Formats: sequence, structure tokens, C-alpha cells
Amino acid sequence: MSIRDIFDSVEPLTIGLEEEIMLLDPVTLDLAPVAHLIPGVKREMPASQIELNTPPVHTVGEAIASLAVGRRAAAEAAGDVARLAVAGGHPFAAPLGDLSPGDRYDSILTRYGDVARAQLVSAHQVHVAVGSAERTLAVYNALRGYLPELAALAANAPFHAGRGTGFASVRPLIGGMLPRQGVPPAFASWEQYGEALAWSVPEPGSWWWELRPHLTYGTLELRVFDAQTTLDDAAAVSAYAHALVAWLAERDDLDAPPSWKIAENRWAAARHGVEATFKALDSRRERPVRDILLERVETLTPVAERLGCADELALVPRLVVRNGALRQRELGLERVTSWLAERFLTPARSPARPVP
Repeated sequence: MSIRDIFDSVEPLTIGLEEEIMLLDPVTLDLAPVAHLIPGVKREMPASQIELNTPPVHTVGEAIASLAVGRRAAAEAAGDVARLAVAGGHPFAAPLGDLSPGDRYDSILTRYGDVARAQLVSAHQVHVAVGSAERTLAVYNALRGYLPELAALAANAPFHAGRGTGFASVRPLIGGMLPRQGVPPAFASWEQYGEALAWSVPEPGSWWWELRPHLTYGTLELRVFDAQTTLDDAAAVSAYAHALVAWLAERDDLDAPPSWKIAENRWAAARHGVEATFKALDSRRERPVRDILLERVETLTPVAERLGCADELALVPRLVVRNGALRQRELGLERVTSWLAERFLTPARSPARPVP
């Protein structure tokens, strides 16, 4: 099957989620490299991490419901071996950890050394199918320019190795030690994309950009989000992504902004999160990220209503005011890890109810 066939064959605007989960020592709450002791879970590169995957569905609500079931099942499987928590990174763990056993991870360790052992970070990944190869590529090229606002909204990793970093999310700095990270390149054709992929990586799973066309699922995979502590936060960023992709797919004026300009805003998003200021990609005008996000929610609301995720999108303004990074800083380094673990099984709430 050709690359074009892969992206032509999927049902438009289905959504699927991936969530990376930290395994904590039940007593110390430090990272615990015990994924191999937990039955029936999907392991990740760090031995202290597992991953949940939802099937493709039509609405964010269905995806979050599936994620909730997965969280409960993972907690039951972990039993007394580990407590589970979700954030962009662990607040106080040592900066290097063990990798899961297996040929793939052994090969990564051989190739990248301690850089691989440093990847103790967690993401919330959103897959959205556009449903046409040509539209998928056009949306991919344009969506690159929106990665900074998505990252700012979802920033949830202000601590690292037992200290405040001054960043809303240290995750992209740690990920950036590996190649093929950050803002991806634009492509004029699928043939150009295929050539780049063949030149740069032994297998497509190592194409680690923050946005990538997924050759197995025929989706656009948004990898820019820090893992979200609560199901409500996961629902909010997922709805924003789902509606944004659908909105772009309907437009005929899409462009492919230069990666270096996007990267400037992406760095500001990592440093300041929702408190950042971005430069417009087509001018020197600067705007507060909070204004950009709230204006985008207003634009996306009619799209979200058609997609059935208006309730989840209505949760976004909460994060604009107080996202995961700000909440963690309020709690402080001494309290935050236990708080993360306590929130793992918190059920999703309605948009009208407060978030603790």
C-alpha cells in the first residue's frame, strides 16, 4: 500500500489517544522501573513508564471514557507494585533511569547512550484522521504553526530532578537531546516525505517530531502535549486538537510556515506556558498566548459542536487560566508528586464544576 493509499483509506475525523504513565514507588513516590512486573500493560522505553492506547472513535467523550477504563485497569494490574501518576515529567527523580528490556530499546541505548536514559518524560498523544491524502498533507503543513499554542495549553512539567526549572515544561528540552524532535519540517509532497523518512530513520517509529503523519493508522499524530494529570485536562486538550484539525481540514487557504519561526514560539511555550507571548508568523505583532487560546476556542466552538466535543472544549478556558504547570507550582515540590498520584483515578467532571 502506498503512503497516499494509507491516508486515503481512513474514516475522516476519527480520534484516538495515547497516554504515557509514570510508575511510582508506593512508599517514596520516586520513579520505579517495574513495568516488567505489571501484567497486561504496554511498556515504553523507560522501565518506569507504561502506555495506554484507545481505539479510534468518533468523539472525544468516547476516547476519554476509554482512557478512564484504561487507567482503572492499569491501577488494578499494578496492585501493590507501583502507584500510577501522569504529568510531563517526574518532579524529583534522578535525571537518568533504566530502559525497558528488549531488542528495540537495547538498540536505542547503544545508539544514543545516556541520552536515551534521560527520556523520563511523558506525553499525551492525539491521533486525528483527516481522511484524504492531499488534505492530510495540507493540514499537516499548516498545523505545524499551531504546535506552540497546543504546547502552551498543555504545559505540565515545571520540575525536574528535584528543582524548579523556570520552565512551564522541561519535557521538550529533554526530548530535544534526541534527533528528530520539536517542530517538524514541511513537505511539498508525499514523495518528499517518503524520501526524508527513508533517509533519516531505520523505522518510522523513530520519527519523533511533535507532529507526524502516522503510517500505521493513517492519522496525524500530535505529540506536542505534555501528559495530562486529570481526565478533564486530557479531554480539554484533546477536544482543542480534534476541533483544530477539523477546522483546518475545511479551509482552502492553508500555508506551510517556516519551521524556525514556529520554533521561536515553541520555545516561549516551553518557558512560559500560557503566560507566554507569541509573535504572529506573518508579521512582528506580538500577542499574549492567553488571548490567542481564548479566541481560538471561540472560533472552534461551532466545529466542536459538530464533532460532539463542545463540552470538552468548554474545559479549555480553565487551563488557559491555570494549567498543569501553574497548578504544580502552586502545590510546590514537597506536595506535588503525591497530588499527581492522588488524581490518577479522579473521574471526569462536567465543565461547570471546579477543578481542585
